[in-house]
Amino acid sequence: MSALLTATCAVPAAGAVLTAALPAGSTEARRRTTKVVALGVSAVTLALAAVVTARFDPDGARYQLTESYSWIRSFGITFALGVDGIGAVLALLTAVLVPVVMLASWHDADPGPAAPDGTFENRRRTQGFFALILAVEAMVIVSFYATDVFLFYVFFEAMLIPMYFLIGGFGDRAGGPESSRQRSYAAVKFLLYNLLGGLVMLAAVIGLYVIAQDQGFGTFDLPTLTGAIADGRLVLSGTAEKALFLGFFFAFAVKAPLWPLHTWLPNAMGESTAGTAVLITAVVDKVGTFAMLRFCLGLFPEASKTFGPAIMVLAVIGILYGALLAIGQKDIKRLVAYASISHFGFIIMGIFALTSQGQSGATLYMVNHGISTAAWMLVAGFLISRRGSRLIADYGGVQKVAPVLAGTFLIGGLATLSLPGLAPFVSEFLVLVGTFTRYPALGIVATFGIVLAALYALVLYQRTMTGPVKEGVRGMPDLKVRELAVVAPLVALTVLLGVYPKPLTDIVNPSVDATLSQIHETDPAPAHPVAATSGGDHK
Repeated sequence: MSALLTATCAVPAAGAVLTAALPAGSTEARRRTTKVVALGVSAVTLALAAVVTARFDPDGARYQLTESYSWIRSFGITFALGVDGIGAVLALLTAVLVPVVMLASWHDADPGPAAPDGTFENRRRTQGFFALILAVEAMVIVSFYATDVFLFYVFFEAMLIPMYFLIGGFGDRAGGPESSRQRSYAAVKFLLYNLLGGLVMLAAVIGLYVIAQDQGFGTFDLPTLTGAIADGRLVLSGTAEKALFLGFFFAFAVKAPLWPLHTWLPNAMGESTAGTAVLITAVVDKVGTFAMLRFCLGLFPEASKTFGPAIMVLAVIGILYGALLAIGQKDIKRLVAYASISHFGFIIMGIFALTSQGQSGATLYMVNHGISTAAWMLVAGFLISRRGSRLIADYGGVQKVAPVLAGTFLIGGLATLSLPGLAPFVSEFLVLVGTFTRYPALGIVATFGIVLAALYALVLYQRTMTGPVKEGVRGMPDLKVRELAVVAPLVALTVLLGVYPKPLTDIVNPSVDATLSQIHETDPAPAHPVAATSGGDHK
């Protein structure tokens, strides 16, 4: 039994402990040591995640590189890990983004300016900040690899704690004099919303175990449960299945987030540092949409079909709602947050269209949204750190004084509106095609989200980057070497996956096909009027 998956999870966890235990960063040299150690750990994690992805065989078993260690034997709970194509690419996405976030956040935990009373505005511990990032990475990767329902639940909830401290303790310094209070509010709101979802899911997890145990399946092992449900050895009554589905789905919809359970996201992203905002929307939130595919569809296939149309309607509302509110935002980071709500609507729509194109597109969207939104948000963070303001109205003419910054910001915006040739276009196209084949009316309405995305992305660029150079923008420096090192790989991936997505589709498509087969669902047969009449009577 290989221990590769355990190592991939354990390295960032051990790195978090090591980073937190380093001597206090009271000097620049000690702070630099902390950052280098954390960055090195994230690089090792990236190498391991890449090896996992390289060793995954798309033509092999559904779950590969499996590991299982006894944990709570009396309840059939194991520390069981296994990777499918979807989990492999999302874990790799996480491992790619974490070192990028660290480089982008290199000075975010340095001591802030002195306050009027002589104290520092914040006494941030560099060790704590980077240890929390590594802790989030470890918990997210475990969630993508977990094949035990209870193990997944534990880490699904545990990742809330480091995220709470990253939002509340290391928030954005450009929020004005009330920033500390606003950060606390955003952190508490994030925690309460997600804890509520988790408590509902816990009740559903217990209910699933009780029902399964009554039928001789006293286990939380996901392949065992889904296999028994698929072949009829484990039977869930209609009412029980619907109730359990809603318990799981509610938790995932909060984390995703799906309208109308989304309201925590704009606060959390707006009050966080740019790096933390990327962790929220590009990493942590992906666990919610991933879990819809793995747990909701796998464990509750009939309920997924029953509630699918209603979820599709909520997703389309989220697409339009998020885009419309993004257009009206005055705050750059809140605009990106509402744009993400719109994008998550596309992902969820693709999942519950229950077509191969829709689910393949949704999985690609998770990856492509993570990359493109990370680029857009991090460049926005560099812009905000220079000007000290998140308000769109405080900018103008940036492209004349910082052309490289403006150019990369434009690429991020064009990717967000799914310009052909950039990565999100492929995934959005597949989602819409997959939706059209089963729900043509919803597909047509969702298409308006693309038009609205072009509006908010291009208007933001116009207001901040073009026109006369505003007073506060004069003298603004362009991107530095470290910042270019952050943006360059994200831009390269956005272009590469936009023109050649095959490496990803080859990995995820077998898992998508296995999911549809598991729930006994096939793509709708296209209408071919000519073929239908060619062999028959013509009247």
